[in-house]
Amino acid sequence: MNYFLRVNKNLITYTLILLMIIPIFGINFFIGFIGNILFLLFLIPFFLLILAFVGFNFYKSKIIRCNNCGAISLGLSETCVNCGTNLENINSKKSIDTKPGESTIEVKAEEIK
Repeated sequence: MNYFLRVNKNLITYTLILLMIIPIFGINFFIGFIGNILFLLFLIPFFLLILAFVGFNFYKSKIIRCNNCGAISLGLSETCVNCGTNLENINSKKSIDTKPGESTIEVKAEEIK
């Protein structure tokens, strides 16, 4: 019996500490604590995914294609890296001053027999 107590001294110590803590804080504390840790383990990757999605859409909105050579730029420079065309003119062409209701589209209908 004395050998058993010497070998499992740490196990007995931790068990006694756990049996003293459970009545003080209660089982609900430990269940909530473990639940919160598991919740964070699933929530952190979800937030990282949202952050990557927002970053991707931010850079996607900054992409400009040169009308002269077709090179793609992130909008960080004023001129095209490939041909030297002014990219600010392309940005001004993207913003149309007319309202959508002012432009008309003519459609011709044909009868199919």
